[in-house]
Amino acid sequence: MIPPTQPAKPRTATSLPRLLSGWLAGGFGFVVVMLGGWWFTVAVGVIVHLGLLEFFRMAQFKGIRPATKTTLVAVQLLLVTTQLASGSDLLGGGWFAGDVAAAVLPASGAVICGWLLLQPVTGTIADIAASIFGLFYLGFLPSYWIRLRDLAGDALAPNLAGQPWPASAGLALTLLACFLIVATDIGSYVIGRRLGRHPLSPISPGKTVEGALGGVACAVAVGAFGGTLIGWSWGWLIGAVLGAVVALFALVGDLTESMMKRDAGLKDSGDAIPGHGGILDRIDSYLFVPAVVYSLVTLVLPLLQG
Repeated sequence: MIPPTQPAKPRTATSLPRLLSGWLAGGFGFVVVMLGGWWFTVAVGVIVHLGLLEFFRMAQFKGIRPATKTTLVAVQLLLVTTQLASGSDLLGGGWFAGDVAAAVLPASGAVICGWLLLQPVTGTIADIAASIFGLFYLGFLPSYWIRLRDLAGDALAPNLAGQPWPASAGLALTLLACFLIVATDIGSYVIGRRLGRHPLSPISPGKTVEGALGGVACAVAVGAFGGTLIGWSWGWLIGAVLGAVVALFALVGDLTESMMKRDAGLKDSGDAIPGHGGILDRIDSYLFVPAVVYSLVTLVLPLLQG
């Protein structure tokens, strides 16, 4: 068991640039989620492009030579085809419906490996692994935000049935997922700052067990409220479970990025956001969550609603 630590020194007040950039980022995210469609897809594409550049920068600090340009293009192609497939489904079918978007992932992996084979210095296992992981981490996983936002169906959000635009199941579920992540972050920060004594992981010394539990508790509360608001049967219970799951996967995303920064010897992934560090430092909690939420609401929720 990790022994308790001494109370942390009082932290300085949050800087004005950090507050302003945080509010601007949150406002921008809310607007594009509300708009949905191609507005949302383009916004996701820009964010993951910048995040992928930071990821490859970290890899290069370790002497790895990933297929940067090829992977950047492959990620955007994956996001675009995901939106095209979702749009085709909403319109009743089309050439991009079905598994076309899913086929981009293995095809892109093969192209990336082929590109590395053609380089003057043959790629290594590390080069291949970094490139394929970048495609998965900042391409395949974020594409589930697009899938989630484009979901439709009265059973997924009964209280929104028959409501005019922009109300939809996809909008409600995307906002709920985002609010759960925000609740996790706020709960972890507030509880960890006030009550944190036991370090959670050496990968991220600032995080504590108490903070992590506080984040889960806040997400459970928000999830219970959101599930009731959406109108699920036993909505408070299902929402609470969803909140706990999201909190755990958000924490895994946060610690995963911290692990990569620690390995690369970097404090932040970049300096794109004043007071917050890089893009990856802000979106790490948002990467694993959408695939989990999408799977739960499309595979598990229908079984529970019966």
